[in-house]
Amino acid sequence: MKRLEQIIKLVSEYEKIDVNTLSEKLNVSKVTIRKDLDKLESKGLLHREHGYAVLNSGDDLNVRLSINYEIKRKIVQEAVKLVSDNETIMIESGSTCALLAEEICKQKRNVTIVTNSFFIANFVRAYDSCRIIVLGGEFQKDSQVTVGPLLKEMIQTFHVHQAFVGTDGYDKEMGFTGKDLMRSEVVQYISAASDKVIVLTDSSKFEKRGTVRRFALSQVYEVITDEKLSKQNIATLENAGIMVKVVS
Repeated sequence: MKRLEQIIKLVSEYEKIDVNTLSEKLNVSKVTIRKDLDKLESKGLLHREHGYAVLNSGDDLNVRLSINYEIKRKIVQEAVKLVSDNETIMIESGSTCALLAEEICKQKRNVTIVTNSFFIANFVRAYDSCRIIVLGGEFQKDSQVTVGPLLKEMIQTFHVHQAFVGTDGYDKEMGFTGKDLMRSEVVQYISAASDKVIVLTDSSKFEKRGTVRRFALSQVYEVITDEKLSKQNIATLENAGIMVKVVS
């Protein structure tokens, strides 16, 4: 997995990179690189064109999965420790949440994942260790999620101990923020249906401010992020009663 993460990082940095360069930089054969690229392409993390590995284009999760990929993996490795075998959880849409769903299906047994994300359902479809319940509603094509009043009704039939969510941005007054009003409403429904809301985000999101509130700080139980989060932001979160876990 370490080499795959290195490939993602290099493709992110170069935007496009050829097999020969990857082989030289990682000191492995071109055959090995091609096999690695096959794995990454099957996950939708990148594609190949004219001999180059290239990040996917468009405003979708395939693109966001490849951004800060190594950091997201570390966050996920910490988050998966919170999940027990035979548990039912909610996972919201988002790139880090998709990686968490995959890691849960790899490490845990008989976990039921309730989600509004068709992307996540498809992302983990090959694993038999997880049961996936996809919530219905109005379908947003780019983000591959369901939203709206029908979704709200469906979520109200569930109650879980833990819900894992992402964020688009942060503001110390508003809390965690988003770009899309309807998707921000979804996380409010998720909050009402769970005992604990756990935010998974890389520290770069704390430097951005979305247009709508997703969660007030009082609604969040825990934040798992990376070591670049400022001491000031950590203090603000902890003063609000939020547990903060920092991965390095």
